[in-house]
Amino acid sequence: MDNLNRKILKCLQENSRMSNSEIGRRVGMSSPAVSERIKKMEDAEIIEGYTTFVSPFKVGYQLKALVTLRAFMGMLKPFLEKVKTYDEVVNCYRITGNENIVMEVVLKNQKHLESFIDQLITYGETKTQIVLSHVVKHSQIKPL
Repeated sequence: MDNLNRKILKCLQENSRMSNSEIGRRVGMSSPAVSERIKKMEDAEIIEGYTTFVSPFKVGYQLKALVTLRAFMGMLKPFLEKVKTYDEVVNCYRITGNENIVMEVVLKNQKHLESFIDQLITYGETKTQIVLSHVVKHSQIKPL
């Protein structure tokens, strides 16, 4: 990972739709050279993909929450498969500590939250925190 790749990654993290010619202007390279470096970083899985961030509130969701789960004995593996089917789950992490799982979820309203928690309690004990606001949003990863 050299300094030019770091600069290219910075540009892509600012705007993944930035053209190779614009990136080239910013980092002092030709568009084909930028394209070749991006392709190599994709092949090396440094760049894992490109995505569009959608505002859950603009598309009808009223709540965002963090839900932790402390799985009952023997229920962690079944839950790890089940969680992939929940439309509400935006991100899910297996963690250390007293809980096994933390999920970021989006929900229509409080009734939807209650229904979602009712589905989870067959797998373990839950704790829920309602997100009030984003403090850091999609922060860039600075390569070492």
